[in-house]
Amino acid sequence: MSCPSLQALADADGIEVVGAVTQPDRPKGRNLAMSESPVKTLAVKLGIPVLTPENVSAPDSVAFLSELGPDLAAVAAYGQILKPCVLELPPLGCINVHASLLPKYRGAAPIQWAIANGEKVTGVTIMFMAAGMDTGDIITQTRVEIGEAETGGELHDRLGTVGARALIEALSLFAAGNVPRREQDDSEATYAPKLRKADGEIDWTLAARDLYNRVRAFNPWPCCRCRLGGHSLRVLAARMEDAAGEPGTVLDVSGNGPLVAAGEGSVRLVEVQPEGKKPMDGAAYLRGHKLEVGK
Repeated sequence: MSCPSLQALADADGIEVVGAVTQPDRPKGRNLAMSESPVKTLAVKLGIPVLTPENVSAPDSVAFLSELGPDLAAVAAYGQILKPCVLELPPLGCINVHASLLPKYRGAAPIQWAIANGEKVTGVTIMFMAAGMDTGDIITQTRVEIGEAETGGELHDRLGTVGARALIEALSLFAAGNVPRREQDDSEATYAPKLRKADGEIDWTLAARDLYNRVRAFNPWPCCRCRLGGHSLRVLAARMEDAAGEPGTVLDVSGNGPLVAAGEGSVRLVEVQPEGKKPMDGAAYLRGHKLEVGK
């Protein structure tokens, strides 16, 4: 979400991006080499001053932001809670690009949990930031339909484009001096907690529809996982079927992937990634792994 918004701000007429704030460099990969965030890479490319604090609300960070003298701060998928010392610094306030139709799906992972919960529609909210978690007044909202087979990664990228466009449109309202504010109804709030690796562990007692949604939602991370044939298996794509059986039992090994019974219906594993191997379609997995019906 953040890079499309930063690029849109840099490209927009009449907007001066005086600085960017992003996460510090972190160790990544098998060798744990230090890697900068995509936002830092883009900011450097655009020639924008960039700050990478462990705590953006620390006095030295606030002093840096104060020296930049921004009229307004725009936040997208930053990952830190902003304290009043930051929220109150820009005269026009801080606004946030949030990937849901607030007050639904407040929190860190609205895109993935919307898919996991079977939502058909989501969107982007541009909002004033407040001290609470995504509780500020709404400026604009854009509705987006979720594709039946769309993954969390695909929807993330699509909403990034929608959010960048919505951000620029919201800034035009500031320029015109006509910014709407609508309070959120807290009684309608739902939450989208930060994803954990454990969220990807498949519970075969769930209905096939729920498992199908979670496989889509958690691709590419944390990715749904199970143990099949004694080995860990990442499930990248699945299909719902009507066959029934004891949850977690292999029902068929003759199709384009193992068919496994769920709490209601069954799930065909049509794209998988065995431990230490590259992704492959379900049929290729069956050719290389001997599975028995009833296992």
